[in-house]
Amino acid sequence: MKIIDTHIHLWDLEKGDYPWLEGNKSILNRSYFIEELEAHRKDTKVQYGILVQAANNSQDTDYMLRIAQEYAWIKGVVGWLPLMEPNACENLLHQTYNKNPYFKGIRHLIHNEPDPKWLLQPNVLESLKIIASYGLPFDVVGILPEHLQTAIKVAQQIPSLNLVLDHLNQPPIAENLKFGWWGELINEASTYPNIYLKLSGLGTTSNRGYYWDASDIFDYLEFAIDAFGYQRCFLGGDWPVSLLAGSYSYTWKQYEEALVGLLSKEKLKAVYHHNAVLFYNLKL
Repeated sequence: MKIIDTHIHLWDLEKGDYPWLEGNKSILNRSYFIEELEAHRKDTKVQYGILVQAANNSQDTDYMLRIAQEYAWIKGVVGWLPLMEPNACENLLHQTYNKNPYFKGIRHLIHNEPDPKWLLQPNVLESLKIIASYGLPFDVVGILPEHLQTAIKVAQQIPSLNLVLDHLNQPPIAENLKFGWWGELINEASTYPNIYLKLSGLGTTSNRGYYWDASDIFDYLEFAIDAFGYQRCFLGGDWPVSLLAGSYSYTWKQYEEALVGLLSKEKLKAVYHHNAVLFYNLKL
């Protein structure tokens, strides 16, 4: 059963600026190239991939678009736009990115902004409306309750904009909390048909290093899928960040083991593949 990995990062520290890596002492503080991932992908059921921005600049986006052109299994890029500048967003979309068949969505590292309500600024909302007018979705990378509350407000104000919550907005797996503020807000978010879930990043969210498995994430996946319905859920590996919690193949093995216990074969096909095709308008 083929899988689309909707959350892959690449970065070349010689060619791009990644401020969040400055002073980082983990294994992430080096360049990660697609050739390294290709060797590991062969040990999984991942057949297609989507590259996702890792820096709030155009160099990162343009780098990913070049990679997408070179590797047939990469089917899309979730890039970056200067959301604080609506006119610049419009110009970039109209003159450049809308003409690129691999440009499939937008993301901003909102979790690195001091204000968790960053998306609700008037200029940013105007840019998000422009994005929606092009039929492009937006990835929300949230880690706080306020990020999820903000995503809900954006969904209210721009119902034509599809949003996906990257990494389930960090469920409280590490605290073994079931399900607290996160559960309440996930239930609220599920009432908005333009909000989707990306089942990703849960190994690192568990905060157990390499000592996590399907049993640690099962209840959170079950809760989220029950709230949203399987039709609004799809998968992401979050490589190379996921390496902080084990190998690429180990991560996928745990997701598969958990989901097989939750979904029928037909529903698995939707979560593994079909839902991502629809959300990101992929051409396979």
